[in-house]
Amino acid sequence: MHRLTPLRPAPPRQQRGITLIESLIAIVVAALGILGILGVQMRTLTDTQTSVRRAQAVRLIEDLGERMKVNPNALAILGSYTSSWTASPPTPAAAKDCSATACNGAELATYDVAEWKRGVQRVLPLGDATIFLAPGETVASNRRQLGVMISWRENERDTSAAYKNNVDATKVIDSTGTVTEGGATVTCPADRTCHLQYLPVAGRCAPYTASGASQYFCAGA
Repeated sequence: MHRLTPLRPAPPRQQRGITLIESLIAIVVAALGILGILGVQMRTLTDTQTSVRRAQAVRLIEDLGERMKVNPNALAILGSYTSSWTASPPTPAAAKDCSATACNGAELATYDVAEWKRGVQRVLPLGDATIFLAPGETVASNRRQLGVMISWRENERDTSAAYKNNVDATKVIDSTGTVTEGGATVTCPADRTCHLQYLPVAGRCAPYTASGASQYFCAGA
């Protein structure tokens, strides 16, 4: 008699490729996570660069204010400080070098503006600036401030209408967020980021002591 051999269950088939698929999925998920982190870091870097550029613009405007304080006639000759955007950068040097030769008030203003704008172009990427009389002051004898707008080129920039309204000198935004025309004649170039600031100009008398006795040269003198 033949002895019956008990049936044994067939061994399970080996599943192949599951480890590879899981590894690919893990790599894809990790790559997406890394790309997300890089995107956040790039946005943070862009925002940081914009803040740095704007801080540099503020310091440059402060420098212009300090230059005007040195000129005792600055308040009387505000028109000499006005300057439009530079058509063909860089800004050429002033015809008269006031650091080497004596200059009158108007010549000093022309020299200071030229040197200041050349500094703006050196500090900021594709930097430029315009200086204009404040549109709210219509009586020449009562003018006390200048409008200064500095522009530069960012690697990445918001082009939304809300952003443009915040940097456009022709717009006024009230406490409710309503945007209206402000009457200014200066606008931020379409491909630039801008900083607008109004610079008060104080009348003063500058002491001169080279001759021994103190002499004072006042605005308009």
